[in-house]
Amino acid sequence: MTEKEKMVRGTLYAPNEEELLQERLLCKDLCQRFNGLLPSQRKEAAELLQTLFGACGGPPWVEAAFWCDYGYRIQVGKNFYMNHGCVILDAGGVTFGDNVAIGPQCGFYTSGHPLDAQERSAGLEYARPIRVGGNVWIGGGVLVMPGVTIGENTVVGAGSVVTRDLPANVVAAGNPCRVLRPITAADRMVAPDLSPEI
Repeated sequence: MTEKEKMVRGTLYAPNEEELLQERLLCKDLCQRFNGLLPSQRKEAAELLQTLFGACGGPPWVEAAFWCDYGYRIQVGKNFYMNHGCVILDAGGVTFGDNVAIGPQCGFYTSGHPLDAQERSAGLEYARPIRVGGNVWIGGGVLVMPGVTIGENTVVGAGSVVTRDLPANVVAAGNPCRVLRPITAADRMVAPDLSPEI
């Protein structure tokens, strides 16, 4: 079994094997090209991201600077927005549903390292998939760890470290991130009446 096959299967693998190293270098070149575009070059940016990502439900909107490891292990749905300074370590695969909004300086880390010092010193790592459901809002500075699933319609508060799965339809925050409460009809904001009094 190749190191790439081990990576995809979620078993320990050597990330500095030549094939994986070359794939990461190609990806970093594409990220560098993306990060060098002018902010007004939205069309070029969307096209480059659609080349970089494994699948896109529509043109993604990602603010520079953005970095990832492989690119093709990332899938985004329709109406995807990611703010400045985000990093996706996508060896294990990262899937985002439709209508996902991500704040600045977030990290999605599918890669992890063994607790055993010998395995770690040998340069081995593992990768577990991250899944983010549709209509999720992730605040700034959130870190999502390997193997986490975030349910649909959930809101994750800024600065959270998500180490375990989060269910759908909740507000969650903290380090470690935990469910604070369900999202209810009372959370719906009603536009104020701004008509002049007569």
